[in-house]
Amino acid sequence: MTTTDAGIETVRGGLAPAALTDVRSIAATATAVDGVAPLSEQPLLRLVDTTGADVVHLVARDDGEVVGYAQLDLTSPGDVASELVVAPSARRRGIGTALLARLAAQVEPEHHLAVWAHGDLPAARALAGRAGLAVVRELWQMRLDLTGRAAGEPTPALPAGVHVRAFVPGRDEEAWLRLNARAFAHHPEQGRMTRADLDAREREPWFDPAGLLLAERDGLLLAAVWTKVHASDDTEPAVGELYVVGVDPDAQGLGLGTALTALALDHLTGSGLQAAILYTEADNAPAVRTYTRAGFQRSAVDVMFGSEPGGPSGTASAPTSGTIGR
Repeated sequence: MTTTDAGIETVRGGLAPAALTDVRSIAATATAVDGVAPLSEQPLLRLVDTTGADVVHLVARDDGEVVGYAQLDLTSPGDVASELVVAPSARRRGIGTALLARLAAQVEPEHHLAVWAHGDLPAARALAGRAGLAVVRELWQMRLDLTGRAAGEPTPALPAGVHVRAFVPGRDEEAWLRLNARAFAHHPEQGRMTRADLDAREREPWFDPAGLLLAERDGLLLAAVWTKVHASDDTEPAVGELYVVGVDPDAQGLGLGTALTALALDHLTGSGLQAAILYTEADNAPAVRTYTRAGFQRSAVDVMFGSEPGGPSGTASAPTSGTIGR
């Protein structure tokens, strides 16, 4: 069928089981073909659970077969973020263009559509260009070889009275959410994480409370570092991630970000991992400098396309809270 014949179903709430399976299947196939996952963590979680979020799913079908998918997050106060994927076998038939047009139609006039393209692939650039969208934001993946870390490498000293402990599920959620909201107050995604979002991550197979370290003084949470392990597959070994590093604005300048980063890398190295990654805004120069000094190098780029440059989607996080999960 041609593009104009492909039906696009609009769904609010979680997807039905059959559609969920189909969307995950085309996302997995696209990952294998393109070398990069087309959908990031939050959209994948919201295929099933949209608690507390206003999410629109667009499912493109051809003769009943799912050939494309897009998701729109209407909860954003600024630019409305979206992601999409087209099955590799159904590309060059205008399905991406049709999904993009349907996404734009869902956005209120006072807002602007923003579309993530993971891996900054030429096909995504071409699709965005035809729609008149320009790059408004870059998210860098940076990578570190852990095999070069010396055993027992000294960790920067913690400030007086500060101690570090592991996260306790069922007890520390609200304190962590308050810290996260303060540390990423100006970040368009990370700063809006809700209890439902956190609970969903705690239910994921990769979640390990021992890898979420909290820095406290007199019972007050000042900073935290959250690590994540991406399981190995047929092509890549397991890799660790500095998932979120957040420092309360009132605790900036104490060196907590540097100390917690070192402790997190110790944790990942001790788990037997050979490499670590992190994600940070390309225009967050202090964070990029910090991680470059620590040995991280840029390894991949995600870009966001929008209807106009700048705006809310271009706002970088605070320098001491420069690591965010994708």
